[in-house]
Amino acid sequence: MRTLRILPLILAAISLASPLAAEDFNAAEPAPVVRTGLISGTVTDVNGGVVPGAVVILASPELGAPRKIVSNDSGYFEFSSLDQGTYQVSISAAGFDNWTSEPVIVASGQYVILTGSKLKISELRTTVSVVYSAEKVATEQVKAEEQQRVFGFIPNFYVVYDPNPEPLTAKLKYQLAVKTSFDSVTVIGAAGLAAINQAGDTPNYRQGWNGYGERFGATAADGVSDIMIGGAILPALLHQDPRYFYQGTGSNKSRALHALESPFVCRGDNGRVQPNYSSLGGDLASSALSNAYYPPSNRGAGLVFENLALSTSERMLSTLVQEFVLRRFTPKVTR
Repeated sequence: MRTLRILPLILAAISLASPLAAEDFNAAEPAPVVRTGLISGTVTDVNGGVVPGAVVILASPELGAPRKIVSNDSGYFEFSSLDQGTYQVSISAAGFDNWTSEPVIVASGQYVILTGSKLKISELRTTVSVVYSAEKVATEQVKAEEQQRVFGFIPNFYVVYDPNPEPLTAKLKYQLAVKTSFDSVTVIGAAGLAAINQAGDTPNYRQGWNGYGERFGATAADGVSDIMIGGAILPALLHQDPRYFYQGTGSNKSRALHALESPFVCRGDNGRVQPNYSSLGGDLASSALSNAYYPPSNRGAGLVFENLALSTSERMLSTLVQEFVLRRFTPKVTR
């Protein structure tokens, strides 16, 4: 009977103790631990060589502002204390193209080793501006023409074998005239012609060495004045090309007509065909100037026009020979 009286007390004690036990159990459960992640890697080039000093930038919405570090001497980099989330790594280095990773997902406490960060050497981007200089091309063409010599020694500078040469500048016209006038072979030729004139007693200078000197001076003056006026001064003023343009193709008739009309028709600096005022004017001016130093018996308007006709005839014969003969005997040509 006593046991029956104690049993209700035991049951009541158990019912009171149960909530307390439950509260103690819940209180003892530990709080969850939040662990941070890490992204690391080694920057290399495509050949596997490490790239120290590369700038590595980590970007993510979780970060707010991007984080930046520099790879060490071994090319290694590391971003620690990362919350879980999605990140992107960008790498740049001098001499290499920039590299950007695919999105990198970092779970809580996860260590991610980034692979594939192989930098390619930057391609050299060079912009080459090609500026065509007609003057430079013309200068090179004239240099080549100044190497043209019949049989390797007789000047043949005023012939163009290039079908489409650049027009000459005034400077080049004078350069070509001076080169021709004072070439050693030109001087020797003047000396030889003076000897022939001495033998023919023309012009009417005296005989002997003094007379030969006068004839040599007159011959040289005739040649230089004709070349300088007809080959440089007038062509520069009138914008005409003083050279002979070798045709080389077509029928013999067309080539002969081309050669014979050359003293009367020329090519302008604009490329158009026009009357050859330079050649005719040079011959006329040179003949007129001879009145200043020829003997009185060899002066006058009649002799001026006679010399003009003679010079023009010689030029026509010269261009015919140029077209059909001298080309094969001129080793260095521009065509």
